[in-house]
Amino acid sequence: MSYQVLARKWRPRKFAELVGQEHVVRALTNALDSGRMHHAYLFTGTRGVGKTTIARIFAKSLNCERGESADPCGECAVCTAVDAGRFVDLLEIDAASNTGVDDVREVIENAQYAPSRGRFKVYLVDEVHMLSKPAFNALLKTLEEPPPHVKFLLATTDPQKLPVTVLSRCLKFNLKRLLPEQISGQMKHILGAEAIDYDDEAIAELAHGADGSLRDGLSLLDQAIAYGGGVLRAGDVRAMLGSVERGQVLGVLEALANGDGEALMAEADRIASFSPDFGGVLDDLATVLHRVQLLQLVPGYRADDSDAALAGLAERLAPEDVQLYYQIATNGRRELPMAPDARIGFEMVLLRMHAFRPAEGSHAPPGPRSSQAPAPAPAAPRQAPPQAQAGPQRGGSPAQAAPTRVAPPAPSPAPAPASPPAPAPSIPSTPRPIATGANGLPDWHEIVERAHLRGPIGQLAQNCTLRGVDGEAMVMALQPQHMHLAVEPLTSQMEEKVSNALGRRVRFRFVAEGGALNTPADRRAQAASDAQANAEASMETDPLVQALKRDFGARVIPQSIKPVERGT
Repeated sequence: MSYQVLARKWRPRKFAELVGQEHVVRALTNALDSGRMHHAYLFTGTRGVGKTTIARIFAKSLNCERGESADPCGECAVCTAVDAGRFVDLLEIDAASNTGVDDVREVIENAQYAPSRGRFKVYLVDEVHMLSKPAFNALLKTLEEPPPHVKFLLATTDPQKLPVTVLSRCLKFNLKRLLPEQISGQMKHILGAEAIDYDDEAIAELAHGADGSLRDGLSLLDQAIAYGGGVLRAGDVRAMLGSVERGQVLGVLEALANGDGEALMAEADRIASFSPDFGGVLDDLATVLHRVQLLQLVPGYRADDSDAALAGLAERLAPEDVQLYYQIATNGRRELPMAPDARIGFEMVLLRMHAFRPAEGSHAPPGPRSSQAPAPAPAAPRQAPPQAQAGPQRGGSPAQAAPTRVAPPAPSPAPAPASPPAPAPSIPSTPRPIATGANGLPDWHEIVERAHLRGPIGQLAQNCTLRGVDGEAMVMALQPQHMHLAVEPLTSQMEEKVSNALGRRVRFRFVAEGGALNTPADRRAQAASDAQANAEASMETDPLVQALKRDFGARVIPQSIKPVERGT
């Protein structure tokens, strides 16, 4: 007998065998048992979660020779014919290859005839969103008022593309993506029945690689069994999937926590030696950071034994750093296709994490996790005076904020006499004056240029505008859609650069404000718009262009006109 792939051999034959779709099973079971069945059902969800499987079981339930019920026998001629894909009254239509109106008209004409063997004629239309608009229009009337012996079962991975006129005529069921635990449980059940030896870690890797699809998971399982020669071992599965051990990812975080760029690149080289899927490695890195953050911020969370190494990282990394690393990892995952190659993109993500690592002395998790303050350094040029550290408000550089995250210092025998805070050594004592804008406040555009705010800090600065000055505090307005830019460590780094440019310590307070803010980004956009308008006007008045339009009927395409940049 020829080999049958696991995804087909272990395809559920009854509702009770389905994995992870209890909400759909319950609704259909109640409808079948009570006889209150709709004439059209729509099943939506990602690939491999059971849409067509549920439709076939439903067809068996309607036509089983032992009676209409939610528990078809699976043994009669109708049930076996449905399972084998040769039941004449179950018509499966692939809308991806039968998109035209003529195909739908044929379905409508055949729907008028009584079923040949069963009680109901069931039309299963897979990927129904691929039908053309004329085909949908031709289907609508029959879909709304079909003959009593007809049931429509529609399946799609993209319900947003369906006309609302179709959606309104169907009962809709959203099938869930399966959890890794559900996929691994089904894999273990199958491997036990198939008498195949396996490692739990290998199954976990396959379940993660399935990405919520049981069918994809079973296809990977077939591939892994062949790759491993009939057994499943974690090392073989990782080599097949291009994934790496969690220890490799932990090595990356250890290097980041230590601020060791050389060790970080050594870890990157070690990971690259496995020829992995670098996007998957970044996903693994984000997953580990998520668990580290749970350990830090959720008192009741307890990692399992395999996560014991995460406790040390949770002690050494500040929660805001974990958030930053997570954001860099997930953004970098999306940027990988734009990199010169995947490895370069991966290494740049790691270097970005290292570049945004706060200054020495600013790593200290909050609360009782750290009972000792960092050892004093011989020289701390970026450390703020005691008065700047005492208050709870955010401000200053990352090094300034560090003492607020360690255990409270022991009380001194006598308070130090109050004195005005001295500027940090890196701040010049006689800066050039800043021009005043029309609102009477320092010109924020000039401040941005003088402070050389570039990169991510420049993005934040370009979308701000100065709304007021209160002592050392600058009140900065951001539009609500840009408030996500005002996060640590960008705000602290911007405060430090502006403080150096102005020759005095400043801190920022960000507020959301709608409407036009006249930010540097707004000015730049307006300048570009004006340059484009001038270029188009100049082109229209050019004598040669006018002659071409007059003599040859030429026309100018505005989008093709680009202003000449300075220096070109």
